[in-house]
Amino acid sequence: MKGKVTVIVDNISNELLNLTGEWGLCLLIEYGDKKLLLDTGGSNLYLNNLKGLGFDVSQIDYGILSHAHYDHGNGIPGFFENNNRAKFYLRDGAVDKCYHKKKYFKKYIGLPKNLLKKYPDRIELISGDYKLFDGAYLIPHKTSGLDANGIREKMYVKRNHRFYPDSFSHEQSLVLDTDNGLVIFNSCSHGGVENIINEVQVTFPDKRISAYIGGLHLFNKSEEEILAVAQAFRDKKIDYIWTGHCTKNRAYNILKEELGEKVNQLNVGLQFNV
Repeated sequence: MKGKVTVIVDNISNELLNLTGEWGLCLLIEYGDKKLLLDTGGSNLYLNNLKGLGFDVSQIDYGILSHAHYDHGNGIPGFFENNNRAKFYLRDGAVDKCYHKKKYFKKYIGLPKNLLKKYPDRIELISGDYKLFDGAYLIPHKTSGLDANGIREKMYVKRNHRFYPDSFSHEQSLVLDTDNGLVIFNSCSHGGVENIINEVQVTFPDKRISAYIGGLHLFNKSEEEILAVAQAFRDKKIDYIWTGHCTKNRAYNILKEELGEKVNQLNVGLQFNV
């Protein structure tokens, strides 16, 4: 089966289509006869962009949250107001208590407050490897020690009035089984690109991974770290990478120089097949 991806929200706007971007990500994925919305960006901007691209939000079949940060989930209430049938699928580790913490400064970066309590019938909290339907799966992190990534990014979760390094138990990958191989969607890759690829390989040992789509969280990484990600894509024999959002231009240009035509940049309105 083949799929089609349309970028609804990304950092890069589309002046030709008169579509505005923002810091965040939202992808519409058409797979067979199903329409999946991965994330909602940081506001209700995605609703305007969906309409501008000719899509009806009420006809989306599945909503998926990649992880519990505001720039991916702030538009979920707007989704429920305009779509009365589709559920949003979140990791059972999803919380509305994510923070960026640097010394004594704490900035809230989580989901809309009390989202889980306000929409209990529209949100599906899932655990383990989860099959949405034939060919579409939600895969959690299976790598230990990811709280070190939380410390590196100064990202924390608040529990019982205390702050703990984020282990990204609220992050998940959408994996589609296509005619060309498995396609991984992970909007920010906080758990690490190589870890995520390994997690999917362990889950589907008899399948080949052909593409990786999403942000790579490289905007604050050194050139050495960016080159290591490029090498991981080579080692894992990934055919195509579409990336944007938290990868940003500097890291994208390094990846492009290293990997050539395998790497493409996301922008609002972009459409491509997988």
